[in-house]
Amino acid sequence: MRKIIVVREPREFHLGLSGVEVVSSKDYLTDPTFAALRNVRIFNLARSYSYQSRGYYVSLLAEARGHKVIPDAKSILDLRSPRLVKVLGRDLHGLIQQQLADKKKDQFDLSIYFGRNVNRKYDRLAHELYKVFRSPLLRARFQRTGGEWELRAIRPIPYNDIPEDHLPFLRRFASEYFAKKRYDRAREDHSSYDLAILVNPEDQASPSNKRAVVKFRQAAERLGFKVDILGPDDIDRVAEYDALFIRENTHVDHHTYRFARKAQKEGLAVMDAPDAILKCNNKVFLAEVMEAHDVPTPRTLIVHAENRQEVIARFGLPVVLKLPDSTFSRGVTKAHSPEELERKLDELLGESDLVIAQEFMPSDFDWRVGVLDGRPLYACKYFMARGHWQIYNWSSGTKKDQTGDFATLPVDQAPKAIVDAAVKAVLAVVGDQGLFGVDVKERDGRPYVIEVNECPNIDHGVEDVVLGDALYEAIICSLKHRIERRIGIRPTAAPAAPAQRT
Repeated sequence: MRKIIVVREPREFHLGLSGVEVVSSKDYLTDPTFAALRNVRIFNLARSYSYQSRGYYVSLLAEARGHKVIPDAKSILDLRSPRLVKVLGRDLHGLIQQQLADKKKDQFDLSIYFGRNVNRKYDRLAHELYKVFRSPLLRARFQRTGGEWELRAIRPIPYNDIPEDHLPFLRRFASEYFAKKRYDRAREDHSSYDLAILVNPEDQASPSNKRAVVKFRQAAERLGFKVDILGPDDIDRVAEYDALFIRENTHVDHHTYRFARKAQKEGLAVMDAPDAILKCNNKVFLAEVMEAHDVPTPRTLIVHAENRQEVIARFGLPVVLKLPDSTFSRGVTKAHSPEELERKLDELLGESDLVIAQEFMPSDFDWRVGVLDGRPLYACKYFMARGHWQIYNWSSGTKKDQTGDFATLPVDQAPKAIVDAAVKAVLAVVGDQGLFGVDVKERDGRPYVIEVNECPNIDHGVEDVVLGDALYEAIICSLKHRIERRIGIRPTAAPAAPAQRT
């Protein structure tokens, strides 16, 4: 397998490793040669992994390209969250107490180079921390309070911040590390039927209305679950349950992601899984994956500071611009003139190193196809808000005009090309596990996938018009099957539902 180290400035990287290429983050992100590579492992040694920085995008797009990457985007997000660091570090509590028992001071910093420490005494702790956080160069900070040590923070170390006297150790550890064929990861815990549904009354565009949440609860109780409704402050209760079902708009830098990540770490069946939140919330990732898998989409360009001048030549005007983590039409805008395009690109590129530009495809409605575990579940038409080019018009003065109308159809009455494109998109982006909503435009009978949503709307009176209670039971049954597979029980039969097209 080809091995590539990605750094900001290759000329500053002097480990003298054989059999390993060193490339710049700029080249990896923008040179199409790298996007086409197969059977490759990427080692991301960015100076910074801050959200939507180049370091972050190296890992995110490596996953989109099917490259094996260390650290992956999920590990990067783990490192950024003090609460997740605490949660994920608790499994090492005993080892931390043992290894640091003889320390005189109440604070201790541990450098971790490719899973090792310069002092062999701390090698085991360094290795276990690497398995959890999976980043080649790390520094962990421990604090002793009330006689017990606690992991307080863990951060990536920029290569040029490593002390001079550590470099010989670093070269040896790196040489041994890159000679390996397998790279350790922490084992996921398994647990054993209680369901937590995460709901936030303050969510302004909740993916399920109150009646739908009641329907989910009733369906779960019919299938043998005890159900609790959790709120944003209940993260410490997650480990009490067997499954977590998130019915709140999900974001990466948000408590919904932390809930999902903790639930996954505790071995729960999770919908939506943190990987799905991470991938579907980033339109740069979606664009790269769908292009790689020949999913039909509007013409799209990943825009950065070096190619922004190509937008008009590629698409003309008007053109649609999107922040990578835009949701529910927020962070999505349209530029009508060169001056407006420049101004809006300045604003968007000020927030994110990469932005999406997409051809404008006017339409009266978008299709939304629900896909559950790789199979189509429902099909809706969402019509544009009155006098607006999007389904949601957040600047509308009245709630009535904020969203357009809808029409729900049996899946087998929706155009086959639309349904097939939606399923293909989900399989390309996240595989055949989970609940997703795919937005598809139709032009001259051809489908164009706009995006894959990992927390799709399931509202009583909208998406359930055709299937009724069977819709809720199918989704809860998917969670039940995951629990049963985890604990080694043959999954029970799913409730009967209308036959779907294959």
